[in-house]
Amino acid sequence: MRFFVRRRTDWECDFRPGNVKIIEEWYVIMNSHALPSGEDSVRYLELIGMGAVIRRHVDLLGWLQGDLQSHLPHDILIAGWGNFRDGCIQHDILSELPGVRSYAVGTDSLPFLMGKFHDCWVAAQRQPCRLNFCEFEYFLGKTSLPGSFCSALRSMRSVLIHGLRDERSRQECLYVMLSVDDIPSGPAGAAIKVLLPFIDTSLRQLVLLPQQRSAAVPSARIPPEDVSGLSERETQIMAWVAMGKTNSEIGSILNISGFTVKNHMQRIFQKLNVFNRAQAVSKVTRVTLDG
Repeated sequence: MRFFVRRRTDWECDFRPGNVKIIEEWYVIMNSHALPSGEDSVRYLELIGMGAVIRRHVDLLGWLQGDLQSHLPHDILIAGWGNFRDGCIQHDILSELPGVRSYAVGTDSLPFLMGKFHDCWVAAQRQPCRLNFCEFEYFLGKTSLPGSFCSALRSMRSVLIHGLRDERSRQECLYVMLSVDDIPSGPAGAAIKVLLPFIDTSLRQLVLLPQQRSAAVPSARIPPEDVSGLSERETQIMAWVAMGKTNSEIGSILNISGFTVKNHMQRIFQKLNVFNRAQAVSKVTRVTLDG
């Protein structure tokens, strides 16, 4: 079965039955259980079709802050993907708020916060969940500069969480929408289930930011397991520890939280059978020199 919708620009869209079913479910949920007229259908298809041609962050931001707001109201969108278990997460942030940028000062603790959001989503059986952001505010620390990323987060009131899993790469991508107002859990929860695949597709088409590009390139010089039994990530951390970097500084360099670095250090101490950073550096250096 083939479906065609005529638009004013005189181009035709070909929809498989499964795709039409998604659109019909959307309208049943969002329009008092009544399928809209052809005119409304065309406007909706135009809205989601805009995401297919987005290639820049600024265009994606304009799309998210435009007509999409009537379905998914939010002030900040955070996308995180990677290994949520150990905090090896990359991210994108889209917002019009001052200081809220993907790699602004204060985003070093974001992997840890996204890990907590991921835990909530898993606990909700990977279904959309809306939460009060004040439950997570203490993760931001005690201080934040006006106009900074953390300061903007403190003004948020509600958060809507949903994600997608890529079975090919065995990775999950989590989407967190934050708002200074209450996000209506019913309509927004239904909307994000329908719209998230389109948002995800748009994000995957964007050119990587410089920080993402460097983080996405694996180091060919570091073996997965060195002679000390340390993992690749633990070996990276120990290299910076040997240079005198703090947990917070290492987290900023590796784009993970200082808390995650601390957890890695505890595992390193156990593997090396040492009690402090100096002993760990000494032992790793000795093993390296001894071959």
